[in-house]
Order: sequence, then structure tokens, then C-alpha cells
Amino acid sequence: MMRTIALNAGSFAKTFAWILTLAVGVAVPGAVAATPSASALPVVVSVLPQKYFVERIGGARVAVTVMVLPGANPAVYEPKPQQMTELAGAACYFSVGVPFERVWLPRFQAVNRSLRLVDTGAGIARQRMAAHHHEHPAGDSDDHADHNEAILDPHIWLSPPLVLQQARTIWIALSEVDPAHASLYAANFRAFVNEIAELDTRVRDLLAPVGNERAFMVFHPAWGYFASAYGLEQWPVELEGKEPKAAELQEIIERARTRQVRVVFVQPQFAKRSAETIAQAIGARLVTLDPLAETWADNLLQAAAGIRAALLPPT
Repeated sequence: MMRTIALNAGSFAKTFAWILTLAVGVAVPGAVAATPSASALPVVVSVLPQKYFVERIGGARVAVTVMVLPGANPAVYEPKPQQMTELAGAACYFSVGVPFERVWLPRFQAVNRSLRLVDTGAGIARQRMAAHHHEHPAGDSDDHADHNEAILDPHIWLSPPLVLQQARTIWIALSEVDPAHASLYAANFRAFVNEIAELDTRVRDLLAPVGNERAFMVFHPAWGYFASAYGLEQWPVELEGKEPKAAELQEIIERARTRQVRVVFVQPQFAKRSAETIAQAIGARLVTLDPLAETWADNLLQAAAGIRAALLPPT
């Protein structure tokens, strides 16, 4: 059974302290430059939140190309010809475990033999992709759960504690590829670690008033690591990446009605047909949460505020 990651405030503090010691003694800059310099290091990432991380650490020393363009689905994405051209001159590719990488990473290296592949998820235990729960008859085998265990969740960028580990991997890789600017990367890394810690505190404060009902309903189960970090539970509509069949949809509607669900969260990369059906049946609202937004910190604060509003009793 895959171990589910659950980091509470205490374990986050320990992780924060451990990672922060790696850059002790390095001055913290006042701000990170956003505009790459003429001699910037060309690097490539898979999804937009990674761009945020790499630019926080690389500053003006990096020029970041993003493979999965806004609105696209990283499960089935195919790079554009211009992206492949840019990849040919890149120094690093920062992967994160999204599905399209399995097919395309070997092709990227074939295009650029000197490309350094950096797995930003190295050392992070992936948790199982959530699916909605069925009521199993007595004696029914849990084949469904066993099958679903093989589907691992790639959305590790939605958990601030896990982003601490990803930031460390990015910092070390940039420092090794461009050692002449290692002190800059270390300073920016330290500043980013402090930013993540502050964000974590703000998210916890937003979610503090939420009571015992901590399950929020989503169409696509992208928010599992976020939920694990903050003692929440995502309740997905999708079943193993597929929209539910008619009987399954009715079961979800009945459970949602019983639990008095008032909000169904959707994301812009997926069709909303089933979510709209559920929302109409139970009188709930559809609210968009985008796990691929580039403005990572603001996006997580908005997500926390939206989940809080969905879980608190109506006033």
C-alpha cells in the first residue's frame, strides 16, 4: 500500500528547519529579479507552477520555457515545434512526474544529448490518486482499490511542505550546472524557503475555523497533497481518470445531497459536464480551482479561501 503523505504543522516546522540549515550564512536578497539577463541559463519545466519555483531560485540568471501551455492537459500534452527548438539549446529540464513526461523525456534527450534531466520529485513518496468511494457488499474483494493504487498522483507542487523539497532539488541542480552563480542561487533559495513557510502559516490560518467536516468535493482529484498537508480530504467525482457512469453519478449525487455539499470544485483543463449535473441536482455552485496556475502562492491562498468557504456553515 502506498504511504499517504500527511505533514502537520509540527512536521512542517522540522522540514523547514532542516532545509533552511542548508543555506545558513547566505545573505537573503530583498527581491528576486524577474527579467532574465542576456546571458541567462536556458531551462525547461513541465508545468507553470515549476516556472514559479525555478524563477524564485534562479532569478535573472534563468530563462524558463514551460512545456504545458495554459489551458492544456499535462496528461496528453504534445510539445509544439517551437518548444522542441528551444529545448535543443536548454541546459536543464526539470521534470515533475506528469503523465506526458513518460513518453517525451527520452525524446527530449534525443534532441539535446547534453540536456540534464532533473527530477524535482526525487525523494518524495507519491500517494495514490484518489477516486470516489463505493459501498462494497459484504465479502466483495477490493480489486478496485488495488487497481487504483497503481495510479499515482503527480500534483506534488500543490503542497508547500513538498515544494520545500522540490526547491532544494532545483537549487542544487542550478548550482551544479552554473557554479559561478552558486551564491546567488543559495541566497534566492533561502528567501524562497522563508516565503514557503510564510505561505504555509497563512494557509493554516485560513483553514483554522473549519470544523469536523473537512471533505471538499472536486471533479478531478488534483488536490490530494494539499489536503494531506492541511488535514483535509478531497472527494472526487472522477473514477480512475474517467467520468462516472450513470449509476455511479447517481450514487455520488445521493451522497453529496446527504452531506449537504454546497460547492463542487472544477478545473479549467477538464470538461465540466458531470460536475454541472451534480451541482444542478443538489443545488450547489461550481467554483474553479486551477492546480496549474503560474501564480503559485496566490493560487494556494485562493484555494484555501475557497475550500474554507465551502466547508464553513452558511451564515
